[in-house]
Order: sequence, then C-alpha cells, then structure tokens
Amino acid sequence: MAVDTQPSPQRPSEEAIRLEEGSHNPKPEPETSANDQAFISGGKLALILAALYATMFLVALDRTIIGTAVPRISTEFHALDDISWYASAYLITSSATQLLWGRIYTFYSTKLIFIAAVVIFEVGSALCGAAPNSTAFIIGRAIAGMGSAGIFSGSSVILTQILPLEKRPMYIGMMGSIFGVASIVGPLMGGAFTDNVTWRWCFYINLPIGGAVLAVLFLFLHVPQVTNTETLKRQFIRMDPIGTVLFLPGIVCLILALQWGGASYPWSDGRIIALFIVAGVLLLAFMGVQIWRQEDATTPPRIVSQRSVACGIVYAMCIGGGMISLLYTLPIWFQAIKGTSAIQSGIDTIPLVLSLVVGAIMSGAIITRTGYYVPWMFVAAVLTSVGSGLMTTFKTNTSHSAWIGYQVLFGLGLGTGMQQPSMAAQTVLSQSDVSIGISLMFFSQSLGGAIFICIGQSIFVNYLSNGLRVVSGVNTRAILEVGATALSDLVPSDKLHEVLVVYNDALQKAFIVVVAVSAFMVVPALGMEWRTVKNKQQGGEEQR
Repeated sequence: MAVDTQPSPQRPSEEAIRLEEGSHNPKPEPETSANDQAFISGGKLALILAALYATMFLVALDRTIIGTAVPRISTEFHALDDISWYASAYLITSSATQLLWGRIYTFYSTKLIFIAAVVIFEVGSALCGAAPNSTAFIIGRAIAGMGSAGIFSGSSVILTQILPLEKRPMYIGMMGSIFGVASIVGPLMGGAFTDNVTWRWCFYINLPIGGAVLAVLFLFLHVPQVTNTETLKRQFIRMDPIGTVLFLPGIVCLILALQWGGASYPWSDGRIIALFIVAGVLLLAFMGVQIWRQEDATTPPRIVSQRSVACGIVYAMCIGGGMISLLYTLPIWFQAIKGTSAIQSGIDTIPLVLSLVVGAIMSGAIITRTGYYVPWMFVAAVLTSVGSGLMTTFKTNTSHSAWIGYQVLFGLGLGTGMQQPSMAAQTVLSQSDVSIGISLMFFSQSLGGAIFICIGQSIFVNYLSNGLRVVSGVNTRAILEVGATALSDLVPSDKLHEVLVVYNDALQKAFIVVVAVSAFMVVPALGMEWRTVKNKQQGGEEQR
C-alpha cells in the first residue's frame, strides 16, 4: 500500500506512479491511439448521442426556464424574500460540486456515475414540481444543481469514450449549440407553461425525458470497465476529503457574495466583505492542499499547470463571462428601450441562438477535417469583440437590422469558441485525466459567468442611478426597483424619453464588460499549444 511522501519537483512517470500504488489502478490504461479502442457507431451511437444531448438540453433549460416563472412561484408560496434563493441554490450546488464530479469520474464507472447524476437531477426536478412550500422548492433546486454538475462533466466524458478524438469536434460543437438553444428557449417555455398550464410543468417536463434517457443509457451505453482493487480508506483519500471540505464552503461563500452584493446588500456591507474574506481564505487553503496532495488532489497541479489547460481555464472564464453577461443585459435592453415583454425579449434574441448553432456546428465540422482548434479561439475572440462592441452603439432608435446583425456576429463567435477549451483538454491530457480537465473548463465557464455578470450589473446600476439623479421629476429608487418592463407605467410621459436615454447609456456601459472579456480572450488563445486532434501523442512529455 502506498505511503504519502513529499512529492518530487518533477512529475513521476506513469510507471512509477503505478509501482508506488502497488498497481492498484482504478482506471484502464490511457488509449494510445484511436485504433486501440473499440468505438461504437450506427444506430447505437445515434441513440446514445440523443440521450446525452437530451440531458444537456434539460440541465441548460433548467438554468433559465425558471426566470419567467419566479413571480408566479413567489406569489403562490407567499415568499417574496426567497426569490434570490431560487436561482442561487442551483448555482451554488452546481459550482461547488463541479470539480468533485470530475474527480469521481476519474476513478469509477462513467456509466454508473452519470446515471447517478441524472437520477439526482430528476429527484431535484420532481421535488421542485411537487414542492408544497418555498423551502421545499429551494431544496429541490439545490439537489437539481448538484445533479446538473455531474451531467455537464459526464456527458463530455462519455463522448471521449464512445468517439475517437478526431471525430469529437463535430459532436461537441453540437452539444454546445444545444446548450445555447436551451438557454434562450428556457424563458419562453417557462412563460408558456406558467401562463397556459402551471409553473410546476417547468420541472415536471424533465421527468419523462429523463426516464427515457435512463432507459437508453442502461440498455445501450457500454464504456471501459473499471476495476478498483484499492481499499475503501485509500479510495476515500483519493477523493481529497480535506480539499473538498475547504473548497465547498469556499465557493459557496464566493457565490453568495457575488449574488448578494449590489442586489440584496451594498458591496460595502459587512456581510458581503466577510463572505469575500472567508471565501478567499478557504480557497487559498484549498490551493495549498492541492499542491500538498499532488496526485491525490481534486485537481492535481500537473494538470492545472499544463500550458493548454491553464490557458483554457482563463479562456473558458472569459467566454463564459461574456456569454452570461450578454444574455442577461440584452433582454433588459429590449424590455426597457424597445418596450417588449419578457417573452418577446427572448424571441428577439433568436438571431443570437441561430448564429451560435451555426458557429458551433461549422467550427466542429472544420476542426474534424483539419484537426486544428486553436484558430477558432481567435475567430471567436474577434467576432464576440466586434459584435459586443457594436452593441455599445445601441441607441433608443436602433433599427431591427442593426441589433439582429450585431447578435449574429456575437453568436457566431460564441458558437466557434465555446467548446474549444474542452477540446484542448481532451487533446493534451491522457484519457485518465480528461474528466478532471473537462470539469475544470465547465467550472471556469460557470465561475466566469457569475463574476462578470455581477461586474456588469454593478456598473449598470451605478451609471443608471447617477444618470437618473439629474432627471427632474422622477423617483430614482422606484425606477431601480420596478424593473425594465414597467418604465412607461411609472415615468411621466414627458420624461420617458429622457429616462430611456439614461437607461440606454447605462446598458451601454454594461456591454463594455462583454467587450473587455471578449477582447481579452486573445491572450489565453496566444498561450495555447498548436495541437491537432488528428495526431494525439501520449505520455508524460505531451502534458508538460
């Protein structure tokens, strides 16, 4: 049995690690070529892909479908003060468990763990749909968030086990496009269910689809068998319990601070400051544990420090931050400036969705043929920067053709770049490390969204409140609290145009955040290794 020792400065060879651990390998050997592994094809492949895409659609849908249902839910439960928790509970558990899921997938059967993640997600959805009160609903959202994190990582890990590397870009691109479509249609479906049936169907809809997915996975999914002969104590140690105990509360404190700061409490409030301090201390301690534990860490340092992985993490944070920030800010512009309803504002973002789908499928198809994914990271940076930059020119009288065209540019950029960090991780890491690499990319995207949406929102609110103070005869506090769709009801008609100009200027400043993170994507793209999915080499040297 291995004894914990001080790690050497250089990463030991794969053989040395196996000898040190008494040949107790929890995972099969990494594939040395696409030809060494029997991949599936035909009807079975189509069924499994359909199941994976369905789960990805459901978890992406679950993140946004609640938006238009929240007012009805809070009214039924008489729990207006709980509204912030309806989204926060999901985001907190999803972010906090993302890296842990990656670690679990490394050592145990991908099929069984993925099925467990789907079951957890379905249990959370069922609880939300049947919730008798607000507390039960929040618990259901937290459970669903935990399952969604496992689905995000697992769906990509399964793709690596059923498809050779050179064929994955197309299918990964399609997965990214499905995520984008679900994120946009979520509010539309939520509004339709809430108005025509009941908000509970926003969650019941997951159950029959999830049941069909589980049936397909049980019957048709076959992945490499895992033989884990290690003792339970050793398996527990490899799950990095110390790191997990530090990371989970650390990320919870960080997400709470980002969610509450500037919304529920001022950024200068002692509670927000305390949350940031506690998060910083815990996450720094977590990093120290990762360095100490090395191969037994949640995220082994050799993986995080790998050049393409490190740059991919930064790139994922940027593209995730830009995407979530824009998807939040753009509907506000439609509702406030163009006077549309919440559902209509979702319809108005369809150009972004369609172009995202085109970009994802097009880039995936070309990468499958050429093998090179790095050029598309630059294409994404340029298109998203130009598209969001043009949005900073929005005026109260901006034409339909303009806002449609700007969305198309940004959507094409999102589609071409969103999946490339994950593609890089799959290319430069051995198969046994891929699940951790994929989880890192998903976590970084989610964290980037949480951070930059708060930055954009703070800038927007600050400029809006300052601008409204110079408009005589309007109630600044009331305008800030009423939301974007009721401005015409609150503001006197002779002041409405002036208020809309101020609102538009404040939203322009929020769009600048998207421009900044999109332009910065060039920096991590420059740091990426110029690798091809058609010529993956194995061994320790490629991972340095």
